[in-house]
Amino acid sequence: MALTHLHSGKVRDLYATDSGELLLVASDRISAFDFVLPTPIPDKGRILTLLSVWWFDQLADLVPTHLLSATEVPEEYAGRALLCRPLQMLPVECVARGYLTGSGLADYGATGAVCGVRLPPGLVDGSRLPETIFTPATKAPVGEHDENVSYAAMAQTVGAAVAEELRRLTLAIYERAAGIALDRGIILADTKFEFGLDPQGMITLADEVLTPDSSRFWDAGRWEPGHGQSSYDKQYVRDWLAKDSGWDRESPPPELPDAVVAATRERYVEAYERLTGRRYPAG
Repeated sequence: MALTHLHSGKVRDLYATDSGELLLVASDRISAFDFVLPTPIPDKGRILTLLSVWWFDQLADLVPTHLLSATEVPEEYAGRALLCRPLQMLPVECVARGYLTGSGLADYGATGAVCGVRLPPGLVDGSRLPETIFTPATKAPVGEHDENVSYAAMAQTVGAAVAEELRRLTLAIYERAAGIALDRGIILADTKFEFGLDPQGMITLADEVLTPDSSRFWDAGRWEPGHGQSSYDKQYVRDWLAKDSGWDRESPPPELPDAVVAATRERYVEAYERLTGRRYPAG
């Protein structure tokens, strides 16, 4: 399989194949605060790939996906690459929030709303929302920050019909995934999806899906609104950078200590094992 490098993102590298498909390769890189950190997390790329493949299977009846194969890939990328259909990607991050935290919490504290969606007063970090909300964001280049936008602004970008279908699909996928996760003792607090159009104009789920990179996974048994939650995602790295590293977010990010690397890997592995019911490494 001859490959042509097309693009490298914060975590993934994209290649075109000689037969017209795309190869999406997940690395062990980790990003936080819009920076790619200098220290990789061992096995992270493989875990992201395995978990995405598992979720694509759980969602197959809800939405078409770009996945063609996770096995028919070059040997050097085995276990961390997806062979995918090319799509015309839509320029928006589709975010579903069932709980208030992160940038949504910051928006709520400033305006009482998230992406123009008014929320009741008195909510705190970790509060469960009265209903799941759709809060789109722009897709920023590497090193720049995704910005929350209103539904109306998104509709101006992609068109009213596409915007409505993106909202419907995002909420449907979130509700399916949140139910599956909760059955396994994990709260899916929020998550983001990317979609594209196939040659027939069908909206298709793309990129990764429902991994610790794109989602906030909390321990349901330890959920307690009012502060940060026990999580199975990269929030552990964000917290170390923000609270313990002394990093000013202006200079290049620091190396992660071995203990932080090990604890982050452990959280990714636990997310995979609890959600899928499979041991890692999976055969």
